[in-house]
Amino acid sequence: MNLLVIEDDLLVRSNILDLLEAEGYTGIGAENGERGVELAVQHLPDLVICDVSMPGIDGYQVYEILRERPATAVIPFIFLSARADRADVRRGMALGADDYVTKPFTRMELLDSIRARLRRSRGSEQSHTPRRVELQSSMPPHAAETDRFVIRDPAMRAVYDQLARASHGPISVLILGETGVGKELLAEAVHQHSGRTGRFVALNCAALNEHLLESELFGHEKGAFTGAISAKEGLLETADGGTLFLDEVGELPHATQVKLLRVLEERKVLRVGGRTARSLDIRLVAATHRDLEAAIDHGEFRADLYYRLNGIALNVPPLRERKADIEALARHFVARAARESRRENVPQLSEPVLRVLLAYHWPGNIRELRNVLERAVLLCDGDELTLAHLPPKLAQPPAAGPEREDELAQLSRRMEEVERQRIIDALTRCGGNQTQAAELLGVSRRTLVTRLSQYNLPRPRSGSRQI
Repeated sequence: MNLLVIEDDLLVRSNILDLLEAEGYTGIGAENGERGVELAVQHLPDLVICDVSMPGIDGYQVYEILRERPATAVIPFIFLSARADRADVRRGMALGADDYVTKPFTRMELLDSIRARLRRSRGSEQSHTPRRVELQSSMPPHAAETDRFVIRDPAMRAVYDQLARASHGPISVLILGETGVGKELLAEAVHQHSGRTGRFVALNCAALNEHLLESELFGHEKGAFTGAISAKEGLLETADGGTLFLDEVGELPHATQVKLLRVLEERKVLRVGGRTARSLDIRLVAATHRDLEAAIDHGEFRADLYYRLNGIALNVPPLRERKADIEALARHFVARAARESRRENVPQLSEPVLRVLLAYHWPGNIRELRNVLERAVLLCDGDELTLAHLPPKLAQPPAAGPEREDELAQLSRRMEEVERQRIIDALTRCGGNQTQAAELLGVSRRTLVTRLSQYNLPRPRSGSRQI
């Protein structure tokens, strides 16, 4: 289930998102009310958790804006506030909010409120049905945040919406994007959303030489060439009734391009060494990182085949242009890597690591991000990923210009000051009890002890508990 957290305090927002991830929910973070409204309209979450006091649009205004829209009017809503003033609480509840949680709160208090609101929501499924149907009709299966897809960035949402509209018909789809952006996952989504009952079959056109490629693609008859001791069905036939995905289609040899064009025009395939063509019913999806129009100009790709493949083009932006996706993908890959390595805990992303991930240019895109975080989880023995767990090229990025260095240094100092003060406040509220203060901050006791040393704070002894 997707839960939207609208909170201007970065540490509080990160802690809540980590809590949701640990409990099996998918958290979507927004740093202010304006962004929160935008994400609520885009994602139609199952529940909204929203701070009351924020610069710009406050929590009450967010609530009222969402209630004016039919698609978001039924979303359960929980207010967060540092004030326990009765008038403040009455105002939120009078507007129609489902609950009001006062800061500081424990993890269990917030979870109890979330679970209660979601149970109540499931008990009134009729009111939610139009919203879920609207979401499903505009997106392919698995295009929500699951083990295969994480979508936060508006540009990627637009890609998926376009994909959903194109999936139902027989039109060919051409997916364009850099290596590692997830083109094959998009191709699978086209197949899953198309309703075709046949198989999804994938072939990397750059992985085989021309002779083997034609045999794999078109099949061959017994005795067609030396070593052809029996007839073999090609992938075009295997995909009959389903979808054939040709990755790196720009690498197809010229002779193979001619044969593929004929298959697409006649909807029939002739095996190598064969005499009788077989009829086909396939959906073709192709992908490439190359500029095919430039390849046409250079005589490297046939224009007529390009127009056959390019029924509709999906341009997938590189990860460096999808900043809104990076944090969500990072948390997703960390959780998955921890689960696959059978760790008892899911390491948290430290703020320095998150800043580095957001600043890095990711030439290998999602594939590189996944590999970096799988490595980090493997190297991490504690409950938090630090810069020491990242590859040197990320942990020690190239020097920036003087102005950029000043900007990054100032941002780093501000964030450290905020975190230091929050630790002091938590220890004060908990009477110096480090275990209780760690729970209040949403981190482990070990992480808190590390932070005390990092910020040269004395380690107080436990006192009375305050919640």
